[in-house]
Amino acid sequence: MNTRTAACTALLALVTAVGLTACGSSDDATTSSPTPSTTQPGLTDEQKAQAREAAGLPPTPQPADWKAYINALDAIDPDIVHGKEDKAVSRGIDTCSTYKRYPDDKAQQVKTTRMRFTSPTHPEGRDAPTAQKILDAAHKHICPTY
Repeated sequence: MNTRTAACTALLALVTAVGLTACGSSDDATTSSPTPSTTQPGLTDEQKAQAREAAGLPPTPQPADWKAYINALDAIDPDIVHGKEDKAVSRGIDTCSTYKRYPDDKAQQVKTTRMRFTSPTHPEGRDAPTAQKILDAAHKHICPTY
């Protein structure tokens, strides 16, 4: 019984040693080192603006417009922003794309806005009158030219 255990232990040690040797590194000159990838430079600001426009998205609002938009949302219901201004502005920008995509379809604009502006206390979105107010605030402060 001890012979069997000793043989198994020796075999296990041998397999482990061979495995570790196979995984070892080499200082061989033929070993290639990773080369840095060559990536294309990012888009220029002009290209980004063109892409946003093509997607129907207005530019990020200027600080004064940003503040006015957040204040308008807070006046409707502070839970709309709920401490996440970046998220509220991003949703406002998306709302502008809906406004542009469906310029003559108020029902679709309101429906999309209702679903877009969720919060922990409104996981299903907003009611139609609140969504209309949000839509008006986005149009006034983020995309007045739409």
